[in-house]
Amino acid sequence: MLGAGGRMGGTTCTALEAAADLELVARLDAGDDVASLAGGPARVAVDFTVPAVTEANVHALVDAGIHAVVGTTGWDDAALGRVREHLAEVPGVGVLVAPNFAIGAVLAMAFAAKAAPWFESAEVVELHHPDKVDAPSGTAVHTARGIAAARAAAGRGTMPDATTSALDGARGADVDGVRVHAVRLRGLVAHEEILLGNPGEQLTLRTDSFDRVSFMPGVLHAVRTVASRPGLTVGLDQYLDLG
Repeated sequence: MLGAGGRMGGTTCTALEAAADLELVARLDAGDDVASLAGGPARVAVDFTVPAVTEANVHALVDAGIHAVVGTTGWDDAALGRVREHLAEVPGVGVLVAPNFAIGAVLAMAFAAKAAPWFESAEVVELHHPDKVDAPSGTAVHTARGIAAARAAAGRGTMPDATTSALDGARGADVDGVRVHAVRLRGLVAHEEILLGNPGEQLTLRTDSFDRVSFMPGVLHAVRTVASRPGLTVGLDQYLDLG
């Protein structure tokens, strides 16, 4: 477990220890050497660290022949590309980078992509606690990219927006043409609303995680599955049978 001293790391350690078919063999935190895992009993590592170190951690794990399940956000296309190239040199090692492990959130992202071509407009609102360091969240970015890709594949054009004057940030971030809004408020954990609109109707998909234990079924499923999926996978939905 990488990031074992953090909130997600601690919750994940508890879940791993409670799983009868898994054994937690190492806990690493800031300052610990990931390369020290090489040659040891670890076969899969879970990374809930921080964006500044997660890519380096993954490269060290790949070099050690250890599969990686990564929940740390902040990844961009360039970083993912570097990991993909590295994995091509180490056949048989699997890496999953997942913006969210809550089954409800994963399904909401998949449902949004399915629905997106049928709606004229789509926007995403993500709501998190104020201690979160990145905005918008990785989940929201992944959701928006899925919506945009589905619309593009269906030949849908630009979404209507007559705004000509706005305060900076009022319309949120533009992620591949989909507007994403971030809320940071004490008392929240992790929440997302996906709004899809047509003339006369609106479809709202909402997912709420009230406790970090909500992510654990997805994490455990990923740990059990990653060894059978060599190469890079982005999104837990790829590990689910969604048709």
